[in-house]
Amino acid sequence: MNSIQRKRWFGLVLVFFVCMIGLSTPFQHLAAFPNELRLFSGQLKSLDYGVPVHAKITVDPTVLQVNGSTTRSTSVDLNKPLSLQSNKAGMTEMSLKLFGKIPFKTVKVNVVPDLHVVPGGQTIGVKVRSAGIMVVGHHLVTGENGRRTSPGENADIHLGDLIMKVNGVPMNDVHKLAGVVEQAGTNKRLLQLTIKRSGKMVERQLAPAYDVEDKSWRLGLYIRDSAAGVGTLTFYAPDQGVYGALGHVITDMDTQLPIEVGEGQILQSHVTSINKSQNGEPGEKRAQFVKQSKILGNIKRNTPFGIFGGMTDQPDHGYNNRRVPVAFAEEVKEGPAEIWTVIDGQRVEKFNIQIVHVTKQSVPATKGMVIRITDKKLLERTGGIVQGMSGSPILQDGKLVGAVTHVFVNDPSSGYGCFIEWMLQDAGILLKPAPTQQNLEAA
Repeated sequence: MNSIQRKRWFGLVLVFFVCMIGLSTPFQHLAAFPNELRLFSGQLKSLDYGVPVHAKITVDPTVLQVNGSTTRSTSVDLNKPLSLQSNKAGMTEMSLKLFGKIPFKTVKVNVVPDLHVVPGGQTIGVKVRSAGIMVVGHHLVTGENGRRTSPGENADIHLGDLIMKVNGVPMNDVHKLAGVVEQAGTNKRLLQLTIKRSGKMVERQLAPAYDVEDKSWRLGLYIRDSAAGVGTLTFYAPDQGVYGALGHVITDMDTQLPIEVGEGQILQSHVTSINKSQNGEPGEKRAQFVKQSKILGNIKRNTPFGIFGGMTDQPDHGYNNRRVPVAFAEEVKEGPAEIWTVIDGQRVEKFNIQIVHVTKQSVPATKGMVIRITDKKLLERTGGIVQGMSGSPILQDGKLVGAVTHVFVNDPSSGYGCFIEWMLQDAGILLKPAPTQQNLEAA
């Protein structure tokens, strides 16, 4: 065999061994070492890769300690669990060298201030007044000649439009608007409407029409200025004086568009009965506001992840009113968990569930996990997830990890949950991570 053939065979053997190493379980475990880590200050995290390799890890010990070491460089055995202890909020890099010499990976470590919140579960009443007058439909006005027209539709006013001003005056009360319409119609004057449509302001002129059947001046629009309902409180953050609830956006019942909140309140509510879920037909909690209901907080934001606002006092009827740590999205795993919710009166109870699927999310998205109710008592009473249960906190391993959001219509024992991280961001108590260059390019 000549030298050229020997080199060829040596190359093939080398490629074979490289492929075998790449496909081996230990190497795959090592390749799974994260590029980025997030921890709360004071949090202890264990990484276990079971790789028979020694390595040297270099990190700022004032921010993060590895296996309890207070020095910058620490020799570790990756065949044993790696213990990471965060000390104070800050950013650092953790450099990993295999066998102490071969650079393998640099991990960005972000330690954020410690955060504990009180899980909710209480049923709450929700009252919302929109930032303007919501247009939810058109209707026909009967004139003196018997002709039926809609002045609003003729003036190019759309369903979902939000009337912000009338003749330059801010407007979010349908009763006040009725008086303005009557006056303009009597005096044969046009109304100048400032409308918010898809985030942009547009101007429209509208002439009220006299309805001979109702004997009043009309716009030819169905309008609404408020909404009310029931849901579930997800968390209360005493240190920041804020709360989060519902786990999903409040939409108008007719247009199905998100309501832009002008002002609102959440109040104590009392579950009177449960309409049980069945396949193809989700059930619901029937609840009513408690007489002389205690106002629990205000509503400042209505986002895809729920409603958020200020709350100064700890709500009554909590499960135990103790603060618990929260989990980042990447910490949530498939397996047993529990939800806290009310199925009778005002008493919060905890029920067993299974997290059957977790979606990897680096940016906010509503469907973070699929959950299944396994608790026999809850299944017997409700049939699974029912309307009004949205916002019920999901806890796993003693941490608040998410909230119930939606039910599967054809299988009410299962539904979606969102990660608590996204709710905490919308509440303003967990900072959104700085955008990476990759995210900037994608945008």
